[in-house]
Amino acid sequence: MPQHIQINVMNTREQIIQLGKCLAAEAQTGYGNAVKGGLDHFLTEWLASANGAAREPVVQAALARLQGYAALELDQRKARLDESLDQLRALFREGGQEPRQGKRAATKARGVAPAHAAPLTLDAPLATFPGIGPSLAKAFARLEIRTVADLLYHFPHRYDDFSSRMTIAELTVGATETVVGTIADVKSFSTRTMLGGVNLTLEDETGTLPITFFGQKWLVNQLKLGEQIVVSGKVTAFNGRLQMNSPKWEPYREDALIHAGRLVPVHPLTKGMYERNARTIIKKVVDAAVPLVREYLPDEVRERAKLVPLAKALAQVHFPDDHKQLALARYRLGFDEFLFIQLGVLQRKQLWQGVPGYQLTLDRQVQAEFLSKLPFQLTNAQTRSLEEIFADIQRPVPMARLVQGDVGSGKTVVAAAALLQAIANGFQGALMAPTEILAEQHYRGLKKILSQVRVPRDAKDVAQHSDDWQRRLAPEQLQRMQELKRLLGMTEEEDMAGAGVRVALLTGSLKTKERKRVLESIAQGEVDLVIGTHALIQEGVQYNSLGLVVIDEQHRFGVEQRERLKGKGHHPHLLVMTATPIPRSLALSIYGDLDASVMDERPPGRQPIKTKWIQKAEVAKAHKHIRKEIAAGRQAFVICPLVEESDKLELASAVQTQEELQHEVFPELRVGLVHGRMTQAEKDAVMAAFRDRAFDILVATAVVEVGIDVPNATTILILGAERFGLAQLHQFRGRVGRGEHQSYCIVVSDVDNDVTEQRLRALEESEDGFVLAEKDLELRGPGEFFGRRQSGTPDLKMAQLGDTRLLHAARLEAERILQRDKQLEHPDHALLKQKVDTFWANAGAAN
Repeated sequence: MPQHIQINVMNTREQIIQLGKCLAAEAQTGYGNAVKGGLDHFLTEWLASANGAAREPVVQAALARLQGYAALELDQRKARLDESLDQLRALFREGGQEPRQGKRAATKARGVAPAHAAPLTLDAPLATFPGIGPSLAKAFARLEIRTVADLLYHFPHRYDDFSSRMTIAELTVGATETVVGTIADVKSFSTRTMLGGVNLTLEDETGTLPITFFGQKWLVNQLKLGEQIVVSGKVTAFNGRLQMNSPKWEPYREDALIHAGRLVPVHPLTKGMYERNARTIIKKVVDAAVPLVREYLPDEVRERAKLVPLAKALAQVHFPDDHKQLALARYRLGFDEFLFIQLGVLQRKQLWQGVPGYQLTLDRQVQAEFLSKLPFQLTNAQTRSLEEIFADIQRPVPMARLVQGDVGSGKTVVAAAALLQAIANGFQGALMAPTEILAEQHYRGLKKILSQVRVPRDAKDVAQHSDDWQRRLAPEQLQRMQELKRLLGMTEEEDMAGAGVRVALLTGSLKTKERKRVLESIAQGEVDLVIGTHALIQEGVQYNSLGLVVIDEQHRFGVEQRERLKGKGHHPHLLVMTATPIPRSLALSIYGDLDASVMDERPPGRQPIKTKWIQKAEVAKAHKHIRKEIAAGRQAFVICPLVEESDKLELASAVQTQEELQHEVFPELRVGLVHGRMTQAEKDAVMAAFRDRAFDILVATAVVEVGIDVPNATTILILGAERFGLAQLHQFRGRVGRGEHQSYCIVVSDVDNDVTEQRLRALEESEDGFVLAEKDLELRGPGEFFGRRQSGTPDLKMAQLGDTRLLHAARLEAERILQRDKQLEHPDHALLKQKVDTFWANAGAAN
């Protein structure tokens, strides 16, 4: 039934209890605005006599949250009223007492038992902190903030600079300024909308400033004549007089400003959170928790790197005293993140190279024969990379090297030469590709080259495969030999002894019987080089003598898969190839455990790809160009725009584009479709059909970013180009320009903003992937560099990967620390080890 609570003259505590009783009663009646006259009316009457109670921040937040209650939807009423009740209960819990009726009503309405105060720890659930009720705790949880420590590391995403104070006489129209003054006049006003507000006059020694707070009529009970306050807001003019409307404000206390008169933090928030109230709560948590923070960096490290203490950094990053203190705090916290990354990757490198490896002998004769079989000469970059690889494999520790090559720079040839040296030393090689179709492409290409190169075999191997030995084979043994030749793609003229490298393909689509034979051949050492996908690291794959592992397109694989493949042999050498040029800062973070070789030259004879940015209105011209190219016997790709991160929307876009092109634009041509919702086998089948010219045009989503070699494709049309990063656009462009014919890249976008224009102009002007990668990092930041998140790569909250100076400082310090204490076992490093382990564990969980 409707509730009516008489308001009497009472003290502050009693007033808040009275408010809590009314809100609890409203909750009990189902949030139907059943209070007599409505909740808005009650709150107005309550404010008129509330005096000191209305100055309590929790009460202010509740009043702001419940403003216009009658006009809210039922679910909004429930959410706002429940949160207000939670915080009022928490306020009394902090003081050791709860309003009894409010406690009973709230418990009955929501089944929430009151919590009891406990000693604060950094691991304590946020809901146990005084002032944070269940609703606010749930809101924080939506931001993955569940403990006090989580909130300490929930950094502001920007700051409003209200720190520069002006006198009233110095104010200028249009500027956002901060003024400290005394309230000379204050009164409320009403409007026909019933929201009303408060007018006040602020004065200082230089003049007066009218200020209006719209829709906050209750402020009349908080803003007292003669009180000194600080306001921060935009200066406007009305009838020739300067004024402010609804500025941020708070009582002026020099050492306790939170919302105005300082660098004001703006934290990422979510539904159910209100900026002013959240900032007040965060300030309380930071003040209470910072003294509990333990410093994990030894004093000598902090002094050497010129870092402020961790506790000070955390306090200042949330509520900085000034710009200098903020910069020092950000430097310390960013340094720590880079240090954790570098300690992790350097430890991984030490772990890998801290054991004996295969010290290979360089066979110059085999290398010379290999080069003689190539239809081209190596570029200087290829030669330089090979010399770096050859130097590594001749050392008694396992190689761990990354080869970064731009699109079409000839990485596969470099990998083949390296694999050949391992095989010439009597070891097996393995090459893992991200998709079956790429594995098959590598298989065909490498078998064609390597089967022509004679590699030395030991006397036993040669004898076992001699003609005389084969004549003495039992029928079943001879049958197995013939099957093995077939598996290895050998002709009848080729024997097992010499000829060239014995290459096998191992993928998930092999039939059971065929897979079993390949596995037996690998285990018995009858295969020199095995090429495949993730199948290479599955259970049951045993190598006879794995000496070198090559991984193509590393960023498609996580760290765990890489470690599993390395574990298949006795510490084989590792060579990672990527066709995504990566800025040095990113390479140090993502591939920090690998030495790097850079291939920044394209083989001679490759024609530049003509790149053009057009508007949507010009797409018909692009269609005309495609028709002309196809008439000349060529093929074309059409790339559909990325639709945020939604596979379903992206699929709809691709299907719609394919249907439109097939039925309306190119009815006489064959238009295929490949998209991310297909299985890998389906994708591979479509791509292979396109390569074999079953389609004239292939409509695709981002799945072709790293794709097969289709030399006959000469045009790629990229729709919605603004949705892709510069590095990704460059990868798309690399799908063409692989044959003898002139190739074209056409990007379509109407989006008119500076970032898009810089990105697309850069693509038009440069084919240098390394130049474009640096530009992409500058424009988009590291988080979007690869599109989707890196597998096994830590997320950075403070550090900027473009800050190479800070990154190098952290790497240098990591090297110094590990030089003295490889396993971080020293007591001085115990807390640091714990932080590094947690940091990398969280990185794995996030991916």
